[in-house]
Amino acid sequence: MDAKNRFETKATFALSRLEWLGFLTVSLVLAFQHRTEIRWGVFVLLFVVIDVIGYLPGAIAFRRSPDRRVPRGCYVAYNAMHSLVTAGVLAGAWALFVRPEWALLALPIHLMGDRALFGNSLKPFGVAFEPETTPAFREFERRYHASPDSGEGAAARTPVEENNAVRA
Repeated sequence: MDAKNRFETKATFALSRLEWLGFLTVSLVLAFQHRTEIRWGVFVLLFVVIDVIGYLPGAIAFRRSPDRRVPRGCYVAYNAMHSLVTAGVLAGAWALFVRPEWALLALPIHLMGDRALFGNSLKPFGVAFEPETTPAFREFERRYHASPDSGEGAAARTPVEENNAVRA
């Protein structure tokens, strides 16, 4: 993936998920090491607020919609609440106005869990709110994998990229 080709092969997506899994692991180890210092009510609140504000409204709207379309605001809420920037601002404000504390690990644990374990990241407006492969992307992948190279002057793909490293 690069700035001009914003898609990932199964191999590069697997590598991204592996990076997120590393960050999740570090966060979980820290939480375990400091489990007696964590205010668990605050931890749970910070963990669930991401989905209560960012996911549930869109998920409910998606399931209730006869055409499976949801308002753009649901995407905006999801992306805002599942952003590392938002989590950083929230953690910084919490540390400044409440206190720095280990319960703030709920934020990276939630976000890295979504990315590493479920493969979920931010949601573009042009796809369904709940994951499903669009026909256009399915066709793009078919053509990409059928081609001996991925464009003029592009290096040939390696066999690793041809394998089904991750099924999302």
